[in-house]
Parts: sequence; C-alpha cells; structure tokens
Amino acid sequence: QVQLVESGGGLVQPGGSLRLSCAASRISFRAYAMGWYRQAPGKQRELVAAITRGGTTNYVESVKGRFTISRDNAKNTVYLQMNSLKPEDTAVYYCNVNVPLGATSKDYWGQGTQVTVSS
Repeated sequence: QVQLVESGGGLVQPGGSLRLSCAASRISFRAYAMGWYRQAPGKQRELVAAITRGGTTNYVESVKGRFTISRDNAKNTVYLQMNSLKPEDTAVYYCNVNVPLGATSKDYWGQGTQVTVSS
C-alpha cells in the first residue's frame, strides 16, 4: 500500500513562506507524476501544482509565480515551496499520486497538512 506523509504546514502571516514536504514509500517514486492539492472549508479540492516524472511542472493560475513544486527522487520526496502567502491560500494541503492499475488507476492521498495564513 502506497504511503504519502505530508509535513511543513502551520500558521504564517500574509506575505510569509512555508515549505511543504511529502515523503512517499512503497512506490517506485521516480516513475510517477506527483501533485499537491488543497481544500479550503466549504470548497472543492483543487489541484495546486503538479510535477511529471521528468520534472515538468504546472500550476493553478492563482499560485503561479509564488509557489514552486520540486522533487528529490533520491529521497522519494516532493516539495511545495510557498512564498508571498495570502489569506486565500489557507487550506488543508494534500499530496497525491495517481497509479495506473491495468485499465484503471487509483489515487493515493496523504493525511493532509493545515496551512493557515492570517495576521
């Protein structure tokens, strides 16, 4: 069973920075794209950033220029560097990997880490 464990969330003032980490186990990490999602109260979960196994990245428009996703295949870890944080970035952040299983696929999620941006 794939395991994803996030860390690095917390309370930060507007304009501050945080770096989230997601350590993956029981998976050939370098073979898969990884993603960071977030879910704010009363809202749907949304994809924030993703990185392919080759290192190509993409971001939701609202975080472009502020967030950076990266991966360290030697450590089986994906990161989300978040700068210039805004109150609207407040959410639970989840790490995700989608694993093909024959004709279908399965999403695996971490437990989530809370990010609160407030003065």
